[in-house]
Amino acid sequence: MFLNCHSYHSLRYGTISIEDLVRKAVDLNIRTLALTDINTVTGIYDFYKLCEKNCIKPIVGVDVRVENEQYYICLAKNAKGIAETNRLLTDHNCEGIEIPKTNPSLENTFVIYPLENIPEKLLEYEFIGIRENELNLLVRPELKKLIDKMVILYPITFNGTEEYELHKILRAIDGNTLISKLTENDHCQSTEIFVDKKKLLSAYKLYPQIIENTKYLVNSCSFDFDFSTPKNKKHFTDSRENDFKLLKELAYEGLERRYPDGDADAKARVEKELGVIDQLNFCGYFLITWDIIQYSNRMGFMHVGRGSGANSIVSYCIGITDICPLELDLYFERFLNLNRKTPPDFDIDWSWQTRDTILEYIFQRYGKDHVAFCGTNVEFKYRSIFREVGKAFGLPKEELDILAGRPMDQRDDNSVFRLVHHYGKMLEKYPNQRSMHSCGILISEEPITHYSALEMPPKGFPIVQFDMHTAEAIGLEKFDILSQRGLGTIKDTVDLIKEKRGITVDIKDTTLSKNEARCNEFLSIGKTIGCFYIESPAMRGLLRRLKCENYKVLVAASSIIRPGVAQSGMMREYIFRHNNPDKFEYFHVVFEKELGETYGIMVYQEDVIKIALHFGGLSAPDGDVLRRAMSGKGRSLSALQKVKDHFFESCKELGHPEQLSKEVYRQIESFAGYSFCKAHSASYAVESYQSLYLKVYYPIEFMVCAINNGGGFYRTEVYVHEAKMSGATICNPCVNLSELQTTVYGTEVYLGLMHIEKLEGRIAQMIPEERKNNGDYICLEDFVKRIPIGIETLQILIFIGAFRFTGKQKHELLIEARFLMAGNRPDNRQLTLLDEPKKEYQLPNIQRDPFEDAFDEIEILGFPVSFSPFDLLQTRYRGTVMAKDLTKFHKRQVKMLAYLISRKHVPTKRGAMFFGTWIDVEGEYFDTAHFPNCLEEYPFQGGGCYLLLGTVEVDFHFPTITITKMAKMPLMADPRYSMDKEKSLEMERSLREDLSMTSREPYPQEFEVGLPRKKMN
Repeated sequence: MFLNCHSYHSLRYGTISIEDLVRKAVDLNIRTLALTDINTVTGIYDFYKLCEKNCIKPIVGVDVRVENEQYYICLAKNAKGIAETNRLLTDHNCEGIEIPKTNPSLENTFVIYPLENIPEKLLEYEFIGIRENELNLLVRPELKKLIDKMVILYPITFNGTEEYELHKILRAIDGNTLISKLTENDHCQSTEIFVDKKKLLSAYKLYPQIIENTKYLVNSCSFDFDFSTPKNKKHFTDSRENDFKLLKELAYEGLERRYPDGDADAKARVEKELGVIDQLNFCGYFLITWDIIQYSNRMGFMHVGRGSGANSIVSYCIGITDICPLELDLYFERFLNLNRKTPPDFDIDWSWQTRDTILEYIFQRYGKDHVAFCGTNVEFKYRSIFREVGKAFGLPKEELDILAGRPMDQRDDNSVFRLVHHYGKMLEKYPNQRSMHSCGILISEEPITHYSALEMPPKGFPIVQFDMHTAEAIGLEKFDILSQRGLGTIKDTVDLIKEKRGITVDIKDTTLSKNEARCNEFLSIGKTIGCFYIESPAMRGLLRRLKCENYKVLVAASSIIRPGVAQSGMMREYIFRHNNPDKFEYFHVVFEKELGETYGIMVYQEDVIKIALHFGGLSAPDGDVLRRAMSGKGRSLSALQKVKDHFFESCKELGHPEQLSKEVYRQIESFAGYSFCKAHSASYAVESYQSLYLKVYYPIEFMVCAINNGGGFYRTEVYVHEAKMSGATICNPCVNLSELQTTVYGTEVYLGLMHIEKLEGRIAQMIPEERKNNGDYICLEDFVKRIPIGIETLQILIFIGAFRFTGKQKHELLIEARFLMAGNRPDNRQLTLLDEPKKEYQLPNIQRDPFEDAFDEIEILGFPVSFSPFDLLQTRYRGTVMAKDLTKFHKRQVKMLAYLISRKHVPTKRGAMFFGTWIDVEGEYFDTAHFPNCLEEYPFQGGGCYLLLGTVEVDFHFPTITITKMAKMPLMADPRYSMDKEKSLEMERSLREDLSMTSREPYPQEFEVGLPRKKMN
């Protein structure tokens, strides 16, 4: 009888979770229930499963509303019915087709109208819903004659009085208004709560036809769904047989290309994998991915196939990945095995610049009716909850800031704050809005509207209304189409080298860059700024500690830096054993046999599974539980807890010492946080090497492209500094030599116009385009005639030196600009057929302080170019030790002058600590540690230069200075404002730093973990 139930997936309307909805029905002995969320089918699959589990007949549908006006309720008679409704909503959401207010064409759906929207003619499958409080209206002749087409309408929206108030708050949030300003039409009726079924029926006892009609609808609806069958596109060709034939041909062609000298092991591996792929009917999945890669190659794009897909030699042979699984002993079963019933995930990265082109191809190639992004439900978050709820209660911004920024025990104890906090806590974990999954694409065999209505977020690609977990549950596996800036940097560097030097670098040939001697030298000393994944301070420190000199060690480094490995202490232990291979024994013979390559340390997800199976005696299904927990399918300790008891029972039966078993499981458990599979690390390592090769041999071009791709871990200034350290001369933007992006002429790097923060993007693009079309700018007057620019923007270009080609000083150009722009509107100027002679102005010669340029640059670009930050200090002192010599000062105190690059916040039990990265006056990098007790007296004071005093600790070739004192060093007074003391100090506060935050505590030290280094019998 409850044909119009709303869950909290009716965003900012319903207040009941799917679980609570079904639980309440069970409590009231309700045997039939309909879920009809507003304009969405997000919850229908969870609802179906829960109803089946609790012996309730599930009916699914949609409450169709336009701008909060209820048009009608759709109840699916069958699976075709929900597909019809999904199509109706999709046409509206994605094509802008108006939803008909009455008589929608839905042959497999019952349509129930509210009294406010009765159509002139009711179709066979259409009915009118009559609420209990509307029964007294049936005395009206126009309604009385429609009784035979009426059904019971008893909406469900909330549970209890408290949730009714929460519903109103949600409506106020949705309407961006105050609760007190809501009208009756803005929220539901106060009766939309579950009641006893008998009590409800008794209210309609005078109208048995209405009851019978309702029963008819209930009995006529039947929604069955098969969760076990895959819903992805089945075949790439026209049949399973032809798919296998094509995949086999491609695999053997690739086998000859990848292994030109012939390799019996590789051939046997290909044959074995093809058999499993065919048996699992995954050939189509491989071929669709191959097809996407082929398009990418035709377009000249770079891609990286990573994740567990790189465990497959077939993937390697057909070009999806570039990792040889034989070289790294990657086992295929980690990716695919006969126990696995769902298709594997292929994670493919493209440049951030080309990813949209790839997506457009997928939608065009496989049809918009069959392709969509996964959705994701964005929940109400802690801080934003209190802002949203507080705004609904009418609190001013100042009080909202207090609510969002302080814990409850630090807020004023007043009734409104208590109410906001109370309802805010109720909203935690509620879905707030739907968004697009960052990378998950679904390609279905049947039209995707069979399973979901689609929505069109601002990004421009349609999304389904459920998330990746629901997609997987119903049999729709995603293709992960990702983007990153590292690939853009590599591709652009190769193109720039070809353009500027005429040299073609085949960067896709991994034999070119992998294990190249000079690259390994850079790697071992952490000279990797700008290189994908290996440029962060933590990673560069790890590379130095390992003296990383080859590809295999880099693969391990890519994984051991992950929080799961590092937090368990296994990163520290790996570093020790790598540097001291003769000073440890393996825990147990299994560790020596299975993990000999990594000194008996679990580094990869595969290692964890190996130990669980071979040491712990777990079964393959338990191993799969571990795999899913570590790969993010259920990233929590609870997933691992399910196998914990079995692990210890089995270890006991196998005779393992209890202490060893506990230590091994502690390490396994740590991987539930985050870890990489070996193939994923290997994929990252290949890309890291590709970028490192370009940095080593074409450093200026590489750093220019790193700048143009938005850098990576650091701000633009750091990459500009790195280009300078590579031999480049850095030049300020110039209207005759600069492009929109940074460019290079020989060793001269001209910063792009895009880096002028206050220059409008349209003008920044127009300047080089106009120059390309009509030649260089002759003078300032010529520029003003050709570019529609305002005086403020023109002054910025003058201050940054963009007209220095004229040979005139800045003050001359500023005065000339004022004359030229007097009375002229930028949009009225245009090129004239005959130019008048250029006016000449005789101006006095003014002496200009050379440091004025540096302060102009800080103001306009955010960093100095003409001088280094050290040149702008009041002091001439430069410290007693340089970064290059720090390893000689182990356990000794040093005093250094340094420029702050970045700092990372790490919480500890004693308070916040920071790790800093700096450059010295010679431009070399070094790192510092700042503990809470030091920071209390000597805190960071923003970007700039500091005088540092501390003790050097050299940890496996890598020096860190533990700071005891530090002071920020003042800059000279800004010479541009010599008459205004306050203004002359302003730019000092503009110097920047990179600040990153983490919620994890510092990685444990060796003594804190105490990993055993002796065999445990």
